[in-house]
Amino acid sequence: MNIRYKLIELSEVFYKDENNNLIVTIFWNSLYIAFFLLPLGINLPTPFFIVSIVLGFVNIFRSKIRFASDNKALLLFPLYFVIMALSLVYTDNISDGVDLVQRSLSLLLFPIIFLFVKEDASTVKKLFDFLLFGLIVSFVINFSIAFYDSITTIKGDFNSIRDVITSKWNNFIGDEFSKLINPSYLSLYILLVLSYYLKKTLVTKLRTVIVFLLFLYLFLLASRAAYLILLVMSVLLIFTIKDKTNKYTMCIVFCMGLVIFANNPRAFGFYENMMEYDNSTSEKLRVLTWNASIKLIKEAPLLGYGVGDANDILIKKYKELGYLYNYKNRYNAHNQFFQTLLQTGIFGFGVLLSIFILLATRMRRSSNEFSVFLILVTSLLFESMLVRFNGIVFFSIVIPLLLKKRSILSSRIIRNISTLKDMH
Repeated sequence: MNIRYKLIELSEVFYKDENNNLIVTIFWNSLYIAFFLLPLGINLPTPFFIVSIVLGFVNIFRSKIRFASDNKALLLFPLYFVIMALSLVYTDNISDGVDLVQRSLSLLLFPIIFLFVKEDASTVKKLFDFLLFGLIVSFVINFSIAFYDSITTIKGDFNSIRDVITSKWNNFIGDEFSKLINPSYLSLYILLVLSYYLKKTLVTKLRTVIVFLLFLYLFLLASRAAYLILLVMSVLLIFTIKDKTNKYTMCIVFCMGLVIFANNPRAFGFYENMMEYDNSTSEKLRVLTWNASIKLIKEAPLLGYGVGDANDILIKKYKELGYLYNYKNRYNAHNQFFQTLLQTGIFGFGVLLSIFILLATRMRRSSNEFSVFLILVTSLLFESMLVRFNGIVFFSIVIPLLLKKRSILSSRIIRNISTLKDMH
């Protein structure tokens, strides 16, 4: 009897359409698996995203669901894609431009699909559940890799345990602790999952352990942008607590956490690095990148340089300005708003900005929703998120769902959860 109950409970983790529509069932389950695989690599989730796109369009033509006119904001994504595609007309590097346009197809397709898909509370929330599962698995994998690398390089040298521990610590922090995908994307996923789950109190031990694990993961990834967002999120969370005793307790926990995160050597060598003359520090490299981007934007503000030439022009500018480290490493703009201005000028920038202005107006209802908005905007300010597939496909699914009239973060969505109760 207990085994049967467990099997039923496991089956509830995946989606099953109430009308027994096999296409819709596979569509959502493909998305779930893809979100689970997102933290595990760039290529792994791609086939499942493709399956969900194909079935999503099949569902549009087979279902009787009408176009959701109150969600017209989602059409801004296809418009952004069209502007990118049109920029191929005046770009010289057609090959790179076509590659980026192909990677960006989800910006065109998923928002259109979501105009014809009616999702309920638990269905959408499971996307975050599967992303959480993927983050836990990726943490275990990264920890195992770091531990193995540390053990295999010790070579039996136990003369100074302290020196061994200190040197091997580097395997567990920063880029070295994110062998699967870029740590910036992992930090984004962790922050969004945290903002989603911290809306409710930590009423179970399992939930508390999971939140602790996510905080530990974020600490080890050592992303300064993520730390800044987490700081603001924590302050907003404390202000929403009405009970004075709980608020004081959270303030103490916040101060203790602040001390711990501030002592991360990989993250807070920031001020020292900025004062050094060496231009190879990550902080100065990013400032130099933004400086070169701004100079180029001023030269071609209307149309930009096209999706194919934007990076090539930027790399040439590095050489012209003497930013040799940026030039050798062929850095992109490291800011999606600058990247869009370089690619498509004010037209693409206007559409991208409009998306986030609308998102801000719809997510100002609570500190939880504002935290999510802050995470998404800040991630675009520090990285060119719409250049890599992981960033593109994530934004083309999450932001359209947030822009829909019935937000996936609304209180009604949270309250209607019927699965995975042991976590929440």
